[in-house]
Amino acid sequence: MNQEHETAPNVPASREHGNESIADLIRDLATDLSSLLGKEIQLAKAEVGESVSEAKTAVGALATGAAIAMAGLVVLLMSAVYGLSNVVEPWLAALIVGAAALLIGYVMVHSAKGKMSASSMVPDRTLDSAKKDQETLKRAAR
Repeated sequence: MNQEHETAPNVPASREHGNESIADLIRDLATDLSSLLGKEIQLAKAEVGESVSEAKTAVGALATGAAIAMAGLVVLLMSAVYGLSNVVEPWLAALIVGAAALLIGYVMVHSAKGKMSASSMVPDRTLDSAKKDQETLKRAAR
């Protein structure tokens, strides 16, 4: 078998011998850029899908945890009202315990809301990779 005339797969014969024309180089660059862009888009889709999946899991855990905690919280709050009613009037005990529960609940909801913001859905790795690709292309074009 004559190996002198065999070429590597997907490599033009002109590239093998180092005598590429400018048109060949531009065509190869366009093909490589198209392939790179396609892969960057696939990566972005995968990252967004991963973020959405994590958000779904977080929402499910948040809802389940909230339901279980609600039952325990009601019992504890009633216990606090009963205990505090030994010191102050029952209506005032209920008001104090209710206000404290609302404040704690607000802080918890606000914290969870921050973790589910749109900024956590940004495909950071893809954006970083795209910036590096852009910088490489700029350097290559000089």
